[in-house]
Amino acid sequence: MVEDWDTAIRTADAAFLVAFPSLFSIINPLGMAFVFDEVTNGFSRSQRENIAARVGVYSFIVMFVALWGGAYVLNFFGVSLAALRIAGGVVVTLSGWRLLIAEPTRVHSGEKEVPADLAQLDPEQLAFFPLTLPFTTGPGTIAVAITLGADRPHAGAGLFIFFIGCTLAALANALIVWIAYRYAARVSDFIGATGRLVVGRLSAFLLMCIGVQILLSATGDVLAKWRVI
Repeated sequence: MVEDWDTAIRTADAAFLVAFPSLFSIINPLGMAFVFDEVTNGFSRSQRENIAARVGVYSFIVMFVALWGGAYVLNFFGVSLAALRIAGGVVVTLSGWRLLIAEPTRVHSGEKEVPADLAQLDPEQLAFFPLTLPFTTGPGTIAVAITLGADRPHAGAGLFIFFIGCTLAALANALIVWIAYRYAARVSDFIGATGRLVVGRLSAFLLMCIGVQILLSATGDVLAKWRVI
């Protein structure tokens, strides 16, 4: 019984250690915190904290669904993983480009400055789109999560243990997203307005590069399969 328990713990640890860095590297919560700060600049602190919490929750839901149901959804609609990655890469690239060239125009609302294109936007809607999808847990994260879920054991105790390890990895990443986004404003205030502008543009450019990389990787995989055929 003790040996079975030790084996289960090692299996869960292995699943966690594979899933956590894979998701963390593609989410990049520390870098995306500056994108979050740029998009939510002008909202009150309580609104930003509420948005950060919602993004954390939504991110976990997206990863959880992609891990355990994404492959079935794609199969149902006849969509390949490569198609998902290509379409997602286009969305992320265009989103990064939009942030990169966005004018820093502001409209005043009391003592706060709210971005003109966000002044009429519901913060709760903003938390899901575009902050959760496609900025935080976008197509790259979904593709990674689906790939991880596809490698799960087919049945038995191993499936349950694998489920626990990967779910904890998704939860840990969601918590990091929440913490990084919650305190993004304080870091932004520390570096000042000029620093915010520079970091925001660099983060937008990095986001666009991530989208291009997703496109290149997916296109390369498709071309490789065609050559084999």
